[in-house]
Amino acid sequence: MIEPNGKKLGFGLMRLPKKGEDIDIEQVKKMTDMFMEAGFTYFDTAWAYPGSEDAIRQALVERYPREKFTLATKNAAWIKCKTREDAIAQFETSLKQTNAGYFDYYLLHNLGEGRTHFFDDFDMWNFVKEKKAEGRIKHIGFSSHDTADKLEPILKAHPEAEFVQLQINYADWESPRIQSRACYELARKYKKPVVIMEPVKGGLLAAPPEAAERVLKQADPKASCASWAVRFAASLDGVIAVLSGMSSIEQMADNISYMHDFKPLSAEEQAVIGEVREILDSLPMIPCTACDYCAKVCPQNIGISGTFAALNMLNIYGNYDFSAGQENWLVVRHDKARASECVGCGACEEACPQHIKIREHLTEAAEAFHMNEKA
Repeated sequence: MIEPNGKKLGFGLMRLPKKGEDIDIEQVKKMTDMFMEAGFTYFDTAWAYPGSEDAIRQALVERYPREKFTLATKNAAWIKCKTREDAIAQFETSLKQTNAGYFDYYLLHNLGEGRTHFFDDFDMWNFVKEKKAEGRIKHIGFSSHDTADKLEPILKAHPEAEFVQLQINYADWESPRIQSRACYELARKYKKPVVIMEPVKGGLLAAPPEAAERVLKQADPKASCASWAVRFAASLDGVIAVLSGMSSIEQMADNISYMHDFKPLSAEEQAVIGEVREILDSLPMIPCTACDYCAKVCPQNIGISGTFAALNMLNIYGNYDFSAGQENWLVVRHDKARASECVGCGACEEACPQHIKIREHLTEAAEAFHMNEKA
């Protein structure tokens, strides 16, 4: 039985700081030290996060006693796996890359839509139960970005799942597409502790549109916008950890400042969140979290998340020159194809955990940045 404790902040290792094209290991070490010294212990990585497992081996596993931290990683059997052996190999690779000896939390990753069947086809549920019996996994769980109607059959079919990782943030709380509240309530119905991912919605809620930021700053001028999002998630019952994908020492320091002595949101603060949610719902934003699952399957190597970040800036702030510069930096400078190269195959939409109509938005981006480019 997993019992949530008071230290709810989790270090998400998907967006680690970079030095050039490589992960900045020295900065990750400093961030790890800050996190551990503040009394937090939950680290979340994945086989599918390039360089992340190796980085946490260097920054954490090789520098701290194994019993002093908890480590979670994930199995993505739907990525490049044709056989059960391919899927099992991900577990062994994760053990080798982290050198952790065992995983405190092991997740079957991103179940939902066309991905769930891979874990059944490859008998991965029995595999993780075997590894738990061997002591190489302490707790079995799964993650899902899908809607409540796709989540409940998994919860029914697999009572062996000890916890579930869900996308929960205040912007998506009532979203008919993400269904944060409905999914959270289902997890509680099935008595599953919850790990929360995307509490800041891939960073979007750390720098919200001006109207939303104004409301937050009026309510508490000293609090960062990100702190409101993380505290909203951490205020929910039954939460093991709220993962923050921290990319800098400054982000780590900010998160520690309000999560070290965590206080749930008051009724007045919840009302502020409600006001901000109404503002966000009125704006034309693409809800991309830059997970880049779409990029992994795009045959044209289009810089989808970078394109959407630039298009959001254009739609919200209306500054063409700045937004076009961002599109150039995030896409062209990173050796990605531009939106106009899309062939409309739809593979990206099948992989997208946010259920975004990617092809429509790529057409919009192509029209905004390419076909009618300003001299």
